[in-house]
Amino acid sequence: MELRQMIAELDKNIAVNAPAMAAMSDGFAARPEISGKEFETSKEIVRVLKDAGFEVEYPALGIPTAFTARCGRGGGPKVAILTEYDALPEIGHACGHNLHGSMSVLTALSLLPILKDIDCELLVAGTPAEETDGAKVEMSAKGLFDGCDFAMMIHSCGGKNMVEYRSLAMDAVEFTFTGKTSHAASAPWEGRNALNGLQLFFHAVDMLRQHVRPEARMHGIVYDGGAAPNIVPERAVGRFYFRAPKRAYLDEIIKKVHNCAQGAALATETEVTWRNFEASFMDMLPNGPAETMAKKYFAEMALEVTPCSTFMGSSDMGDVSYRCPALQPEIDISGENIEAHTRAFAEATQKPRAHEAMRDGAKIIGRCLLKVITDEELRGRMWKSYKEEIAAAKR
Repeated sequence: MELRQMIAELDKNIAVNAPAMAAMSDGFAARPEISGKEFETSKEIVRVLKDAGFEVEYPALGIPTAFTARCGRGGGPKVAILTEYDALPEIGHACGHNLHGSMSVLTALSLLPILKDIDCELLVAGTPAEETDGAKVEMSAKGLFDGCDFAMMIHSCGGKNMVEYRSLAMDAVEFTFTGKTSHAASAPWEGRNALNGLQLFFHAVDMLRQHVRPEARMHGIVYDGGAAPNIVPERAVGRFYFRAPKRAYLDEIIKKVHNCAQGAALATETEVTWRNFEASFMDMLPNGPAETMAKKYFAEMALEVTPCSTFMGSSDMGDVSYRCPALQPEIDISGENIEAHTRAFAEATQKPRAHEAMRDGAKIIGRCLLKVITDEELRGRMWKSYKEEIAAAKR
C-alpha cells in the first residue's frame, strides 16, 4: 500500500474512532487522577487498546500505572506513540493530558488496521506522572525506546501551534538544614536556627542568578519552616527546581548551588544535606528533519505554526529524545491564549474546539509515523541529526 493510500485509510479510521475518544477524554476530565495514582484512567486506556487487538503489558517496567501496547510484525522500522494521562492536584486536567492522551490512543487505534500486516512495529507507551516524577525518565533508562526510529506525541496548548518544542534540563533538589532548638525569647543564643540557614541559602541562590546564563532558571519554596514562632527551628526544608538549556551546563550550576548551601550552613552554624525529590529531566534534543516533516503536516491541516522563541519549561520527553529521534509539538486546543495549569485550560479541553484539535493532532501524528515507516532516506537523516545533537550535548 502506498503512503497516499495509507493516509486516506488513516483519516477514515480517525473519523470512526474520534467520537469515542472525545468521550473518553471528557470522562478523564470529569474523574481526574493525579500523578502516580492514575489507576482507573490507565485501566480504561488499556481496555480500549486490548479490545482493538494490541498486545498489552500492564503494569509495565515496574511502574504500577504504566503500560506498553504493540502491534505489527516486526523486522522493520520501529515507531512509538507516547500517552500521558495524569492530572494536577485541585485543578484537574489543566495541562490537557486527558485530551492529548486520548489523541495518542486515537492515533494508535486508527493505525492498527494499516500496520498489522506490515514489516514494522508500533509501540504505544503509557507514560504516567509527567507532572511530577516523569515516568518517561525511568522508562527511557530501562531501554524502552532504544532502537526506536521515531517517538512522538503532541501536547495541548492554548492559542498557538508549535513544532520546534524546546525544554530545559531540570534537577529537583530538596535541601534540609538542621540546627538546635531553644526558647526563641528567653535563650535564643542557645539555639542554632535552621530556618536562618535556609533563608541565607535563598539569598545566595538569588545572588548566583547574576552569574549564570539568562536561560537558566532557579526557583524554590520553603517546604518546612519550623513548628512555632517561640521555638528556634531545628529543621528547615526548601525545595527547588534548577533548569538549564543543556544537562552539562546544569551540572555546573548544581555544583555552585551546593557551594551556596554549604556556605549558608557554615555562616549559621547549622548542617545541610540535599537529595533529589523528583526525577531529573534531560533537555529536549531538536531533530531538524523530523521537525520539517511535522511542519508540512501541520500545514496540511491548515494549522499555522508559531516559531518557538523560548524554552517551554521542562519535560520528561527530553529523556526520550536522548534515546531516539523524538518530537513533541504543541497544538492549539482553544483558539485563544489560555495558559496551561489553570482552571480555564481544564475547561477548554472539553469543548468542541478541543475535540477538533484532537482529531487534527491524531492525523498529524499518524502521518508522521507512516512517513517515517515508509521512507528509509528520511529515517537516515533523522538518525544523522540525532547523533549530531548527542555529540554536541556532550561538548
